[in-house]
Amino acid sequence: MTSSGNAREAFGLTILKNNHKDIRRLRQETGAAEIHGNKFWKSSFLLMDYLQESRPRQRLKILEIGCGWGLGGIFCAKHFAARVTSLDADASVFPYLLHHADINGVKVETWRSRYENVRRVDLSRFDMVIGADICFWDSMVDPLFNLVRRAHQAGVGRIVLSDPGRPTFRTVAQRCVDKLEADYQAWHVPAPHNTSGLILEV
Repeated sequence: MTSSGNAREAFGLTILKNNHKDIRRLRQETGAAEIHGNKFWKSSFLLMDYLQESRPRQRLKILEIGCGWGLGGIFCAKHFAARVTSLDADASVFPYLLHHADINGVKVETWRSRYENVRRVDLSRFDMVIGADICFWDSMVDPLFNLVRRAHQAGVGRIVLSDPGRPTFRTVAQRCVDKLEADYQAWHVPAPHNTSGLILEV
């Protein structure tokens, strides 16, 4: 990873920091994101590193849930030629996501929805579901688990989620282990990223 005062290069992506002029401009034009989509969250590094080790096939249809700035999906679009749809309940994150997609030379689709409104028939269109740092409130535990279960029932081939290790995420992960024969494990990305947490795969 290389880093300047207002941007970093990591996993083949350019990631702007909050003090970058483009981010400041977007904040002035669109306002701040509402549901913790106000910056890049480092659990995305866990997801990217894991997917480098356990690579998906090329050109999959991938849904990134709780996308925020969407760097997980952008990574998949750039490195695996994935056709990415980025979902978030907060549409105010999409200008930041689309700007990052543009500067990284990829295209993604956006979809505004809450977890509980994503139907099984919607999920059946995707080969893979990903997400990073998406279970930070107790109220998200049931909706996230139910979404993962619907995706599994819909025949989604892989579901990969990362998290710094919050109790809420551990609850979801253990339910997935008990009900869906999932696996979750500790994952560490060494220097210069210095990020640790959990990876759940269904």
